[in-house]
Amino acid sequence: MFIAWGADRTLVYNDAYAPMLGERHPRALGRPFFETWPEIQGEVGALMDRVFAGEPVHMEDLQLTLHRNGYPEEAHFAFSYTPVPGDDGAILGLFCACTETTRQVLAERQAASERQRQQALLQQMPGFVAVLRGPGHVFEYVNDAYVVVAGRRDYIGRNVREVFPELVGQGFYELLDQVYATGDPFTARAVPIRFAGEDSDRYLDFLYQPIRGAGGAVTGIFAGGYEVSDQIRSQAALAESESRYRTLFESIDVGFCIIEVTFDDADRAIDYRILEANPAFERQTGADVVGRWVSEFAPDLERHWFDTYGHVARTGEPAHFENKADVFGRWFDVRALRVGDPAARRVAVLFSDISERKRMEEELQVLNTTLEQQVLERTAERDRLWTLSEDMLAVADYEGMMSAVSPAWTRVLGWTEAELLSRPYGTFMHPDDMEPTLDGLARMGKTRRPTRFENRIGAKDGGWKPIEWMVVPEADGTHFIAVGRDLTIVKARETELASAQEALRQAQKMEAVGQLTGGVAHDFNNLLTVIKSSTDLLKRPDLPEERRQRYIGAISDTVARAAKLTGQLLAFARRQALKPEVFDAGRSVLTISDMVGTLSGSRIKIVTNIPDEPCFINADPSQFDTALVNMAVNARDAMDGEGTLTITVHPVSTIPLIRSHPAVLGDFVAVCIEDTGSGIDPERIEHIFEPFFTTKGVGQGTGLGLSQVFGFAKQSGGEIRVQSTVGQGTMFVLYLPRVDAAAPAPKAEPEPLVDGHGTCVLVVEDNVDVGTFATQTLAELGYITVWASDAEEALAELEKDAARFDVVFTDVVMPGMNGIDLAHEIRRRHHDMPVLLASGYSHVLAKNGTYGFELLHKPYSVEQLSRLLRKVATWQKRKRIIGS
Repeated sequence: MFIAWGADRTLVYNDAYAPMLGERHPRALGRPFFETWPEIQGEVGALMDRVFAGEPVHMEDLQLTLHRNGYPEEAHFAFSYTPVPGDDGAILGLFCACTETTRQVLAERQAASERQRQQALLQQMPGFVAVLRGPGHVFEYVNDAYVVVAGRRDYIGRNVREVFPELVGQGFYELLDQVYATGDPFTARAVPIRFAGEDSDRYLDFLYQPIRGAGGAVTGIFAGGYEVSDQIRSQAALAESESRYRTLFESIDVGFCIIEVTFDDADRAIDYRILEANPAFERQTGADVVGRWVSEFAPDLERHWFDTYGHVARTGEPAHFENKADVFGRWFDVRALRVGDPAARRVAVLFSDISERKRMEEELQVLNTTLEQQVLERTAERDRLWTLSEDMLAVADYEGMMSAVSPAWTRVLGWTEAELLSRPYGTFMHPDDMEPTLDGLARMGKTRRPTRFENRIGAKDGGWKPIEWMVVPEADGTHFIAVGRDLTIVKARETELASAQEALRQAQKMEAVGQLTGGVAHDFNNLLTVIKSSTDLLKRPDLPEERRQRYIGAISDTVARAAKLTGQLLAFARRQALKPEVFDAGRSVLTISDMVGTLSGSRIKIVTNIPDEPCFINADPSQFDTALVNMAVNARDAMDGEGTLTITVHPVSTIPLIRSHPAVLGDFVAVCIEDTGSGIDPERIEHIFEPFFTTKGVGQGTGLGLSQVFGFAKQSGGEIRVQSTVGQGTMFVLYLPRVDAAAPAPKAEPEPLVDGHGTCVLVVEDNVDVGTFATQTLAELGYITVWASDAEEALAELEKDAARFDVVFTDVVMPGMNGIDLAHEIRRRHHDMPVLLASGYSHVLAKNGTYGFELLHKPYSVEQLSRLLRKVATWQKRKRIIGS
């Protein structure tokens, strides 16, 4: 303790303070404080000023650089300054009670450094290593080799019974308890162990070495060793081969020979000759010895080899031992047994070179005695790695500062070490990455678990580098180690790969277009052949009426098939304008199941599983039924007319990963069609949704059925999944978004006037043939028509006299302004004028629907045209009547 008195801070101290002064004692007594300690005035002066102002000061650790012994040295103190007032309350001096903690602080720092070095050393050991703490054997550390052997688990902070519950009854818990209780190390070889989820034993050579604290008491256990499963299995194979060695003589890897032992008059073995040897003998010993005596090629061979083989030859007792042969410089695991006539004194010897295993055992045994030296060596190696590593290495704290960085930082980013250590590390991060990165580091500080992430770090030249980080918390709870890898080249390669993949997808798309074009031409040529032949026959003047009707019917049926073909093509291309309605998928399946049964035949059993609760979807009912029929027909053909077809409807909350598309969470209805047919080959299953691709024979299918299913699913906001096992069957699952039940439909309006007399139609059609046909057809039905060849001409007609028209009938696909834009413009200018759209193809309609306009699909019949015109025109007439 000391007192600093008066304005000069005169120093008065006791004997316990004198050693802290070093060479400055005793002359410091009675001198001004900062005359004695000039070097600390910057750190301590302000503190004393606060005390003389009446404020006590206390610090647990104050680091100072003192020159008390003639040279600068780091010193640490814990102290408290207490003001000493006079009678009038003025502060006359201060009283300091202090303790120097330099040795304690330096010792703690050295201990932390030693722990880091030891863990770095253990991590690089070739065998597995674990450090356990306390009588409960709590894991403090495991190296990577331990994880390779025992599997990736949550080790640190958990006891061995929690980490390895499957080891109950295998004896390992009891061995650990014994070593901890007795303090005696335990070494074992070839111990079987069975880990969870494995159906066979593995084998370990290991050492349990007690760890003692400063007082000599056991505080933990060091566990280290090697997996020797391969060696044990080799030994087992060797034991089995003893009964069949003649058959395996030339092929086994274990060294094998038959020797003839010779004895002296005292019946003591003095030499033996190699009668036979397999190729492995020479590989394991390095000697070519068949027919030679050991005294010739190994005159210095140890005596115990002769004694052992002599005993086997005399008594017939087999031997199994391990010995080193110095003459060969190797260790051998040897099995010997007498063979043939006992009088011949012959012994069969099987041996394995175990020199490597022995070397590892010796290294493990030496480990504890040489640990400190190896730690020093590994530390030097770590320092070299720190300097030479291409990865950016850093030691940082959770307050935002780095305390050490490797030279790779400068090589990658351009910043100097001083610049990196003088600024918070958050300032080097991209603004968008700073908050999530700092939040992740804070979570790691709480959970004490390593974390991995990517962010962007600013380079000195102003650019941003993508960096992948692996961050591990330090044991002190205040620091962490970060390893960063520059991903600039990796990201560039990923970009190149993505471009290549996109080019591949484009090529595949072009290939599909080629197949589509050929298929369309083939199918339409077939249909046109029927139509052309029928029209040619209809031109014959003497054609009977019965045959005339037959040819007219053939044309009508062929047109219907052509319309269905184009509908399937547009559904596949997602260009078919669907007419979605809200309906119960389960009820629709029940309704169509009878038709599916008729299509499938009597030998196919139809099973339907429909939930009690409705499964409402918003889709085109006709296309939904078509998709079900297409899948059912494929299933029927796959079963060759006999089997079981199961249709199941149920709600699901996820569309799983399909064809590299990620899983989708939501509310969906799954319609599953499963057959017991022949299945689909894996190499074909990726192509089944391509247009005109079929697994059936020539003439047995168009290849468009599953294309329609695919297009309908995608266009309806859903997905289609297929699973198949050759010889067992195939399952298709159609996923569609689930919706709420539709509101009750309003009562239908009374049927309007049914004829076309007096109804004036503005026909907008750019195709002369279609326009001529439409106007002539409408005229025959009693309509008055005005024909406009494009949208501009139609708007001009309406501007002249819109009141004369009851309805506008327009094509969608036209040059210039298309039919949809025209309908919108008519609605804007003449909001009461009804518009009827006609189209066989429109990507706009396919994506966005009909925008509230009525739509007539091409090709259309006269009846369909008349019905829709009456529907839309009648309301306009009624409005006029009501208005008048």
